[in-house]
Amino acid sequence: MNENLYKKIDDYIQKLFVPEDDVLISTIKSLDKFNIPQYSVFANQGKLLHILALLCEAKRILEIGTLGGYSTIWLARALPNNGILYTIELVLEYAKVAQKNIDIANLSEKVVIKIGEALSVLDILEKEQIPPFDLIFIDAHKPSYIKYFEWALRHSHKGSLIIADNVIRNGEVMNSNSIDEKVQGVQQFNKIVASNSNVISIIIPAITGNGYDGMLLTLVK
Repeated sequence: MNENLYKKIDDYIQKLFVPEDDVLISTIKSLDKFNIPQYSVFANQGKLLHILALLCEAKRILEIGTLGGYSTIWLARALPNNGILYTIELVLEYAKVAQKNIDIANLSEKVVIKIGEALSVLDILEKEQIPPFDLIFIDAHKPSYIKYFEWALRHSHKGSLIIADNVIRNGEVMNSNSIDEKVQGVQQFNKIVASNSNVISIIIPAITGNGYDGMLLTLVK
């Protein structure tokens, strides 16, 4: 399979099941407008996150990695009226753009953006003794995935769903000689999760416009 076919398959699924509305389209466009890298999840992945949040009836969601707010909007739209989503973004400029997109989506009352290095923000949230989360989505600094996961386990409950993006990296996770820190981080993370007896986990492979990747889904026992 080549990249052109990846794109065709991704487009085929999107046209059938994921018609993006003006809010989602403008959110993606805002990244180019403000020179933010296009690292958002693809539309099909956004729809998957939305469905997963609905399936676990999430009322409390944590997202690690906001970027322009695209995945944030997909997740927050699955929340009930009394739901809340905390999302963490390192770059202040990105967070400002995300906030505008969230405002346009009429989700400001459900979404709280925390600005700063993720592990530091998580440490603050821990000290505040916040209630556990129903769903945690990890899509940030790959070498820190294990630490994010360990935090997520401490702040979840039986039935919580932990999702981590970009865990296949176009097949590079199978390259034991890779010197890419992102690949190495995900390789170690996948092994740690697979060996954890307190969770039930699987990787869902995904064909996207960028090639072959996947999300790791973990259900807390």
